[in-house]
Amino acid sequence: MILIDGKKTSEEIKAEIAQRVAEIKLEGGKIPHLAAILVGNNGASQTYVGAKVKSCEQVGFQSTLVRLENSVSEEELLKVVEDINQNPDIDGLIVQLPLPKHISVEKVTNKIKPEKDVDGFTPANIGRMALGWPTYVSATPYGIVELLKRYKIETAGKHCVVIGRSHIVGSPMSILMARNDYPGNCTVTLTHSRTKNLAEISKTADILIVALGKPEFVTAEMVKEGAVVIDVGIHRVEDTSKKSGFRLIGDVKYDEVAPIAAAITPVPGGVGPMTIASLLYNTLLSAEKIIYK
Repeated sequence: MILIDGKKTSEEIKAEIAQRVAEIKLEGGKIPHLAAILVGNNGASQTYVGAKVKSCEQVGFQSTLVRLENSVSEEELLKVVEDINQNPDIDGLIVQLPLPKHISVEKVTNKIKPEKDVDGFTPANIGRMALGWPTYVSATPYGIVELLKRYKIETAGKHCVVIGRSHIVGSPMSILMARNDYPGNCTVTLTHSRTKNLAEISKTADILIVALGKPEFVTAEMVKEGAVVIDVGIHRVEDTSKKSGFRLIGDVKYDEVAPIAAAITPVPGGVGPMTIASLLYNTLLSAEKIIYK
């Protein structure tokens, strides 16, 4: 069984990005600059944004963090987004989710210029991905694709089953795994919570990508022996034996599934660390005008 180590791979990608930034500095070019907007005081959001800012420093990027009160109006937030859109020094913009209920995520996402949408969430970038055009692929799907590539997982002609149809992971993964590229060229089945006979379908998968958001939903009975299993889920569960008082688990019952899988991502340390590395990669593409000339 191969352990697909996202932590190690993400550090390799960051080192590659840092090397390119060092070259840009020597060439006298523009240093990539990522801006993040954080609304309110959500603890998890603060942690995620803090990790992104720290990673920017690690690879030599410039970063800007805009903090706004939870009471900020939708109009005020849209104005901040537009100001960053018009700032030529900033290459990438992310708006940390979730947003307060009085603000439309759709409106805010749609306000971000596609050229600066390094999260890959705007309709323009999702459309480009669906058409197979160069684009910023959203961070988690890109991270999964990169793990498959770097671990040389064969995908052509394989049956890929995706569990979960979110716009952030499941749906884009189904498109990416079916495209005429590597990784890709799979026959893809997209399943979800309403799918009948889900266990029977998942057991036919050569590659199983699980992004349902339910702790340890996938058990050994749902997985074919020798399958490649990608676990996107992450959940905190109480564990008094841990100093923190909790442990992290995924959507896959790891202890059951790992012995029969050919390769599997752990939780933590699998897909999760790849998201920030992917975000940095997209920001580098933006700074170098590789996608939008």
